[in-house]
Amino acid sequence: MKKILLAYSGGLDTSCILTWLKEKYNVPIVAYCADVGQQEDFEAVNVKAIKTGAEKCIIEDLNETFVKDYIFKAIKANALYESFYLMGTSIARPCIAQGMITAALKEGCDTIAHGATGKGNDQVRFELAAKSLAPHLEVIAPWRMWQFDGRNDLFDYAEKHGIPLPVTKEKPYSMDANLMHISYEGGILEDPWAEAPENIYLWTKNPEDAPNKPEFVTIEFDAGIPVAINGEKLGPVELLKKANAIAAEHGVGRLDMVENRYIGIKSRGVYETPGVTILMQAHKAIESLVLDKEVMHLKDSFTQKLSTQIYNGYWFAPETQILWKMVEETQQPVTGTAKIKLYKGNSIVVARKSPASLYDLKISSFENMSEFQSADAGGFINIAGLRLKTWSKKNASIKKSLQATS
Repeated sequence: MKKILLAYSGGLDTSCILTWLKEKYNVPIVAYCADVGQQEDFEAVNVKAIKTGAEKCIIEDLNETFVKDYIFKAIKANALYESFYLMGTSIARPCIAQGMITAALKEGCDTIAHGATGKGNDQVRFELAAKSLAPHLEVIAPWRMWQFDGRNDLFDYAEKHGIPLPVTKEKPYSMDANLMHISYEGGILEDPWAEAPENIYLWTKNPEDAPNKPEFVTIEFDAGIPVAINGEKLGPVELLKKANAIAAEHGVGRLDMVENRYIGIKSRGVYETPGVTILMQAHKAIESLVLDKEVMHLKDSFTQKLSTQIYNGYWFAPETQILWKMVEETQQPVTGTAKIKLYKGNSIVVARKSPASLYDLKISSFENMSEFQSADAGGFINIAGLRLKTWSKKNASIKKSLQATS
């Protein structure tokens, strides 16, 4: 081992890890901090990294890449893990991993290290990314090696080594913030029956305190990519920031769920994802107009698989790349505008339009039957029901049971 690059945030875990790595291996350490919109004092992060043992601290601005190449791709896919989670952490990790691996190779590091715990998903995400992009790099995962049992031990270690920390023993939950979301886990949230205290939320307004008047927002898409809000054309980062501000003001984007980690442990997470909540709703609204029925249903089926791949850390895997290509094939006609109503924590699609719309009023309207031959429906039903008639005749016992209960 000649040089280590550590994925560094300046939080409790990575602050202790940096000092621990220096003590244990006594080799040069490069601290790598990815700016994905967490709004930190990066100058303070740099000073802290050097003070606690790093020979160099790299702070890389990945905001544009994160939004354009990761978040917007997930919106195209309508990616949700277990029906609810928008995956702000899961999507950020491969972006950060790609940045840190590129930096490690440039800095001549032969080893990378991370602060993910041995029970969590992030260890899998970072290390699978490394195996996909630079399999020759060695990986150190201190939480799977060192003597500390939990974060209380780290507090004692930090005190002993004079490491300043952003959390306390009284407020020890773990946070992950970026342009897409803020997540909260651990500590006071580990009891799934305990309601998360209101003061935990740092981004979205309490829905009870949100404006008493609803706000309507229009979101425009071009080939599946959000390009304008309320008629204003914006670049990826500025557009997401504006969506975040609008939705957060109305308390939109909160989620409290118990999810299944990849390694099989159930975990309670609390999330704030304001902007992407309304962007994905708007995207789905445009898709409902422009995608053929069978194409839309097919896409729904494989994006469930894609969402699981993202959550489990297989962003760069070959099968995931095929799924991304399938998503892209569906997005060319996804151009149009959706209108969303925001009110007291709720966001509701109320209108949508598209130049590629497959919606035909003449066919759809109950007031006009001239474009649709109603008599054809009888033959269609007979054909569709043929197998059911055959099945029913062969299953007389089921038929008798139904008759007995009627």
